[in-house]
Amino acid sequence: MKFRPCIDIHNGKVKQIIGGSLSDGGDRAKENFVSEADGAFYGRLYRERGLSGGHVILLNSKDSPYYRQTKEQALSALRAFPGGLQAGGGITPENAEAFLDAGASHVIVTSYVFEQGRIRTDRLRQLSRTVGKERLVLDISCRKKKDGYYVVTDRWQKWSDVKVTEETMDMLAEYCDEFLVHGADAEGLRAGIEEELAALLGRWGKRPVTYAGGIGSFGDLEKLRELGKGRLDFTVGSALDLFGGSMDFEQVCRWQ
Repeated sequence: MKFRPCIDIHNGKVKQIIGGSLSDGGDRAKENFVSEADGAFYGRLYRERGLSGGHVILLNSKDSPYYRQTKEQALSALRAFPGGLQAGGGITPENAEAFLDAGASHVIVTSYVFEQGRIRTDRLRQLSRTVGKERLVLDISCRKKKDGYYVVTDRWQKWSDVKVTEETMDMLAEYCDEFLVHGADAEGLRAGIEEELAALLGRWGKRPVTYAGGIGSFGDLEKLRELGKGRLDFTVGSALDLFGGSMDFEQVCRWQ
């Protein structure tokens, strides 16, 4: 298990939010923390600690008046840690190169490959050709229904018909290098991990997978290790003391 740090950017600021509260209407979100430091500060910090493989996520849509500020923050973080961070949020074949040129090791994609509730394999193939499979991460952001977890897109606001199963992961793995999986209902709540989701991902284990969502204590990390069979990397957001939480950053670095 490896600690993969995060830099979430919304309205031009590094933030931690409650994931399920995000809305494009008025660019609103319930905030747990708004940093006075910029993206480059966190990029340098993670570089100094040798924490490669973290992710920078743009949380505004491209139509938002804040998008330009958010993108500049993301690019500054990538430039501060060349080759050490992944970039996601509104990534398409047309704009992926800008993030890779700024220093992203990978680009992270969700919404572009899901449309009208289904998987667009033509877009997956296009991305694999344009970006290269070895530089593509698929973000399987999902929320729970009675019969399991389903992919949600457009900053976790739109449900798809795609159920997260081992068979779904097998199919998507043909096109990417690794996965970032958000348990969106738990995102930002610091109330524990999505145990059923963690167990599913641990059983699968055929590609690197980073789990995000709900980690609020070192006990949660131990539970993730158990349920994920030691196969899952993890990110800690709102619970980290860097972002106003109680989990000591240096201790998390040592824990891994």
